[in-house]
Amino acid sequence: MSQNNSIQIFITGGTFDKSYDYINGDLYFEKTHIPEMLKRSRCHLDVNVKTLMMIDSLEMDQSHIDNIITNCIECESNKIVITHGTDRIVESAKKIQKAEIIGKTIILTGAMIPYAFGSSSDGFFNLGCALSFAQSLKNGVYITMQGQYFNPNNVLKNTKEGFFKKKN
Repeated sequence: MSQNNSIQIFITGGTFDKSYDYINGDLYFEKTHIPEMLKRSRCHLDVNVKTLMMIDSLEMDQSHIDNIITNCIECESNKIVITHGTDRIVESAKKIQKAEIIGKTIILTGAMIPYAFGSSSDGFFNLGCALSFAQSLKNGVYITMQGQYFNPNNVLKNTKEGFFKKKN
C-alpha cells in the first residue's frame, strides 16, 4: 500500500466533540468540531478528516475498536490522529497497539472539557499537539494530552485532578 504525507484524522466522539444544550444542561453529539478547529488554527497541513462514529467512549465495544483498527490499517497515510473519549482512551490505545499496525504513527487524543465550551476547553491544544506528534514521533501508538505524549502501557487518567500522567 502506498503511503502519502497527509495526516488522517479519525473522529470517534468523546467529550472532544460534545455540544451543550444550554436549556436542558445536557451534553450531546451534533457534529464534529474538527474542521472548524483546523480552520480556526489556520492549519495548512494536508489533513483528511473521517468520522467513524460519534459516541461516548464508555459506550465503545469491541466492534467499535475493530472499526478503528480496520480504518487505521486501510488508510493510505502513515500518520493518524484519533479523537477519542478520555474514559477509555488508554484501553483503546492498548488494543490498537496489540493489533501491531506496521509502519504508522497513531496518536489518540481527547478533551476533558468539550471544545464547544470555548476557551476553557483543552481540546484545541490537544489537537495541535496530536498533529505535531503525528509528524515527529517514530511509528507506534501513543496518547497525547496536556502537551505530553505517553506510551499506552505507561499512562493513567487521574480522575481526581483531571489530567493524564505517567504511571510510577
